[in-house]
Amino acid sequence: MAVPQHRARQPVEAEPGVLIHPAADRRLAAEHWLLSTLPEDRRARARLEWREEGVAMLPLGTLFSAVRLPARLIMAITGPLAPYEIDAFLADALDGGPVICDPHGPRYYALVPASVPRTWRDAADEWRDADADVLGRDTLLGVPRLDATEVNPLARASYWSVPMESMGMLCAPLKVARLIAAAQAAMAEAELSRVSPIREA
Repeated sequence: MAVPQHRARQPVEAEPGVLIHPAADRRLAAEHWLLSTLPEDRRARARLEWREEGVAMLPLGTLFSAVRLPARLIMAITGPLAPYEIDAFLADALDGGPVICDPHGPRYYALVPASVPRTWRDAADEWRDADADVLGRDTLLGVPRLDATEVNPLARASYWSVPMESMGMLCAPLKVARLIAAAQAAMAEAELSRVSPIREA
């Protein structure tokens, strides 16, 4: 899997009569969607956490679940890269599906449909061999505020490695599965090279 060059999105001109939602409106809609995972009486607290701490703890398994990917799994494909280069790689590999980065570790969380822990159970068991894990019900995930879209090397706070562009937009499970499979293959190849050095003629 090749590492893509970072490409800026080109502006799109709307056809006459087509309604375009500004980024601020999409962000607000996505924020409401994320907060709807909480009971109504706890949403104000989550907004306060976003404002004061930059991260709110949201429950998984209702609207979305998450696949936890250690950075070393991704770098098995890409090699050592700067955080912004990994962000660009993930955006390309997962077709823009949202990913959260926790710099402590570091770890990445690809947001997927809530049903993935159940429908991809067999695959999830195999993914654990690569330290990838599927997180669903009874799990809380630290979700950064939606405008936290760049790594802050001083604060080392969670941020959106691949931003959530609109409400309900999630990573396709098949794309995540292919990413993990490519990483597992790369790790197996590296291990084989390590234990089986090329003999000199």
